[in-house]
Parts: sequence; C-alpha cells; structure tokens
Amino acid sequence: MTPDPLMLGVSGLRGTVGGSLTPPTVRRYTSAFGHWLTAAIGGRRAPRVVVGRDSRPSGSLFDDAATEGLVAAGCHVIRLGIATTPAVAIMVAKHRADGGVVITASHNPIEWNGVKVLRADGVAPAPDQISRIIDLFQSDAAPDMPIGQQSQSQQSPTQQDETADQVHVERILDRFDAAAVASGNLKVVLDSVHGAGGTSTAMLVRGLGAELIHLYAEPSGQFPHPPEPLREHLCELCAQVRAHGADIGFAQDPDADRLAIVDETGRFLGEEYTLALACLHVMERHRDPGPPVIVANLSTSRMVDDIAAQFGGRVVRTPVGEANVADAMRVQGAAIGGEGNGGVIWPPIGHVRDSLTGIALIMRLLADRAEPVSAIVRRLRAYAIVKEKVAISDEVVHGLEATLRQRFGEQAIDVQDGVRIDWPYKWIHVRRSNTEPIMRLIAEAADENEARELISETRRVLGIEPQAS
Repeated sequence: MTPDPLMLGVSGLRGTVGGSLTPPTVRRYTSAFGHWLTAAIGGRRAPRVVVGRDSRPSGSLFDDAATEGLVAAGCHVIRLGIATTPAVAIMVAKHRADGGVVITASHNPIEWNGVKVLRADGVAPAPDQISRIIDLFQSDAAPDMPIGQQSQSQQSPTQQDETADQVHVERILDRFDAAAVASGNLKVVLDSVHGAGGTSTAMLVRGLGAELIHLYAEPSGQFPHPPEPLREHLCELCAQVRAHGADIGFAQDPDADRLAIVDETGRFLGEEYTLALACLHVMERHRDPGPPVIVANLSTSRMVDDIAAQFGGRVVRTPVGEANVADAMRVQGAAIGGEGNGGVIWPPIGHVRDSLTGIALIMRLLADRAEPVSAIVRRLRAYAIVKEKVAISDEVVHGLEATLRQRFGEQAIDVQDGVRIDWPYKWIHVRRSNTEPIMRLIAEAADENEARELISETRRVLGIEPQAS
C-alpha cells in the first residue's frame, strides 16, 4: 500500500491535496463521469450536471477542475458554490439534471479532498456503475470533446445557482409542522465545524422555532477540531450543552451528511443514536399499510432492529455505502434507512444521507415526547459499539473470509461486505474501508468490555495490530 494512496470506490475519489489528488486527476475523473452520463442517456444531448463543494480551502481549485473536466466531456454544468452533499442531491432534482458532483472528503482531515458523484436520482452510482466510471478514469478511455464541438453543442457550458441552502431547507420545512416543533421550546447547540452545513442548518433550526447556540458556523473550512464527529472531538460541544442548559447538541461533518448527538446532560451519545432516534420517530408515525421496513448497512447498531420489532417491522441489511442502502430502500419501499455513522436517509426528502433531515426528525421527536433525550434513550435496549481501524495487507484481505470462517464458522456469517459474524447478543463486522487505506473492525455487545474483547480476539485470529487513530 502506497503511503499516499488515491482512494477509488463506491464513495468516489479521495486523496491528499497536492499529493495523490491534483487538479488534473479531478479533471480526468469528472471527464470520465461526464462520458459515462452521456452513454447513460444514450448520447441524445449534452448531460446536465450540478456541481457543489464543501468548505475546504482546496475546494475552489478542485471545483474549477471538476467543471473543466465535465465541460471537456460535453456537459452543461450548474455551479452551486459551497453546498452540502444532500443539498447537491436535491438540486440535481430541481434542475432535472443527469447527475451531480460534490467536491468533498466528508469527515477526512483538511489535507484531504475528493469527488463524489451522483446519478440523476440524486444517489451515488451502484457498485457496477462506479466500476465503469473508474475503468474510464484509469484507462483514460474518455477523450475530451474538441473545443470547437463544445462551443457548437452548447451556447454557454456553465451557469450559477446559489440557492441550494434555501431549496434544501424549504423542502424539509414543507414536510414538518413547524408550530408543533416550536411548541417544544427547544434549545439547540450545533457544531457545524466550519463546514458546508452551517448556514442551511441555522436556517432550519430557527425555522422550526428553536433557540440556537451555533458553534463554528461560518463555512471557512478551517476545522477547529478533527472533523469526524466522534466523542474525542466534541468535548466543547458537550460543555456548551451543559453551560447553556440546552435540550440537545448536534455535530455535523464538513459536507453535512453525518450527524452525532449530545444529550441534555452534555453526555455524548454518538452517531449510532442518530439513526435510532430518527427511526423511532418515523416508526411512531408510520401509517402506511403493511409492516414498516428500515434499511441499514451491516455496520449499524442493533438498536434499529429493536425499534423495528417494537412496531412490527423488520430491518434489511446491506453492504456499507449509501448507494447500497438507498437502492435497497427503493426496492423494499422502506420508511427510513441509513448508516450507523450518523447518516439518516428519509425518502420524503431524498435518498442521500442528510444531517438536516436527521435534526428535523429528532427535534420533532423531542417536541412530541416532551421529555429529555436521556429519558428516551434509557428506554432503548443498551448496547456498546466499538470501532477500530487496523493496518492491512493484501494477504489479510484475501484470506479474510476463510480465516474467520475457520474460527467462527458455527455462528451466522454474512459476506455481502467483508465478513459480519452474529451471535444472539453481539456481532462483529470486518471490512476494508471505502474511504481510507485501512481495515475497519466494528463490534457491538451488551457492554464495552465484551465488544472490545471481541475485536481483540478477531485481531488475534487475523494476526493484525491496531492502528493509531
């Protein structure tokens, strides 16, 4: 494994700025995407593509490069400027575009950036589709359209639309009774990590009638702490919830597709509770005929299974990656879905992970229940989930399933994505990351010690050591 890898997979393209990720790389990747879109629509016309970026300082450079690559492939580009990933997906629909591009590295540190692509339905391409895009990129088999042909095929290859924040927030507010939420008299502390979600999320929270204490609101991209919304990164949010006597604290990642929660005591609940609480609210209000379905990936807490069972529903599991979850949600007619990393997908708004939708659903839950977050959480069955990153080698990856089957073959094993092993009251999922050059080990059990021991035992079986966070 190269020390500065270019990550290519279902989550798009990611690399280090000026290292594995350069403007020519981005141009080539988006050109490949543009040619894939042209083929997807049968070459009848110039594809329309919406482009947005998170707030990273390198974003403007790569936004320009992405636009150049798309235009060179014969696309018409609608440029949004700084926008959240879910807002870009919504703007794809607004413009009836054939696809979207988001310049983001999601939760990765500031030295990283990347490209995420979306289909016309606002969802990341399926694994077989992204494989074709990667093939075009790696083989450089998508030649640029000659400049003369570009000018003949479209009067103006680009246009601006800076309304993404407003369109996104209005779409959510249209689905909620703001007066009902406002009746809860909620006070919210929000950490937007100087990411893309600060402006729109402030509009949403205030539009729902809550008092907002906003940390790191400006979309400057100068992250005040590591941007992944983990416990160790959110000490200030916890302290501010206590200091202001707030009802809840929320933390977003830079492109605002992930959400973590702090309860009213300042206790970090984490990202797993995000989907669980959103599911609880949707299940309570489910009125459609037939049992409700929740779709979640293999690395998501069993809390969603408990919640589904409480309302006579069921959970369908998918490989990690929101495209996998979104596609299964459509097939299953799911009421809600998402991933345990704080990614909520609610079909009335869209089929992309959306922290703003998660915030609105949880705020409505609190207003309806008229009780603290901690009280709601206490009634959920308690689990402890532990996540580790480990260094990997090709030998470990290739022998993963056989090695784990040899040791744990008597248990239920799912190999849709890496290997997940289930016991009656615990599980572990071992898989290669889509976004970093590491292996992820995620275990859940009744208590943290048991979960950690399960990870330790699995590492011993595989002969691998933990990697420093």
